[in-house]
Amino acid sequence: MTTSSANRAAASGIKRILIAVDSSSVAARAAAYIRYMAVPGVQVRIVSVAENPRVLVPLGSMTDTELQTARAELFRNANEAVAHVKEIFAPVNVDVDVGVLELSKQGGYTANALIDAATEWQADLLVVGARQHHGLLRWVEGTVSEFVTTQAPCSILIVPASYVAEIHESPRRILFALDGSGASLDALRFGLLFAAPESSLRAVYVIDRAVRLTDFVPIHVLEDAFKEEGRSILAAAAGVFANLSNRVETGLVKTELTGDDVPHTIVREAQRWHADLVVVGTHGRRGLARWFLGSVAARTARITQNPLLLARPRPNS
Repeated sequence: MTTSSANRAAASGIKRILIAVDSSSVAARAAAYIRYMAVPGVQVRIVSVAENPRVLVPLGSMTDTELQTARAELFRNANEAVAHVKEIFAPVNVDVDVGVLELSKQGGYTANALIDAATEWQADLLVVGARQHHGLLRWVEGTVSEFVTTQAPCSILIVPASYVAEIHESPRRILFALDGSGASLDALRFGLLFAAPESSLRAVYVIDRAVRLTDFVPIHVLEDAFKEEGRSILAAAAGVFANLSNRVETGLVKTELTGDDVPHTIVREAQRWHADLVVVGTHGRRGLARWFLGSVAARTARITQNPLLLARPRPNS
């Protein structure tokens, strides 16, 4: 992220960035993706979770001595992980705090520990590197993801393992996926904090043609309603873009008629447009297409191939 955009983000409320890491290269890439936001006025904290060995092995299969050895190894690995990622921030010359969350002492699960850490530290942004099907930070998959996206006290930036493109100082192509709510417009404004003047911006609204409401409403009537709402929210997005010098565009995109859904359509559009950041809101509560109420944001997080910002409504937004 360029210094100007990072300073703008800091001035606008991204002052505390919590980065959750494990020992994988995925965590390092997530830190590298966000490191240019570490400017004066922004606090960075890197944490790793040391799992509880009692939940990693069958109950009773380890002696107390073996449990202590396993606990010490897990703690050492977590410390090494945060120390390695801290080095990534050396070029930006900012103070970085580190810590290890020990589940053997705190209890609970990885997801709860990270959410508690973000809450207690009052983080504005939680950053994770995600291997969607395995690994320490697997809490972004399955039903747990819905818990995280609804319970995390702050916005979440997910950098998936599948994202191998070059990382720039700021995203060059930002895709905003909107629903019909004011909350999604707030997500758009939050996502703009990541943009530099040279960033290309695209806002889209997904017309869900695969909905199963035809027993009550003729599908063409429902699709027309989606189009009307989409045009309205995109017009509002164009108003937000109006004073920017960036290259901007808006558009309606559609799901397939069968075997498709909104999350897969968002992911396809991000791939087609070569986005290096996708922004969605997590608490859209108004409008006909309320598909960001938890499940869609969570499913998008599970399948995304691009960095994904799950933007929560901010106070006084």
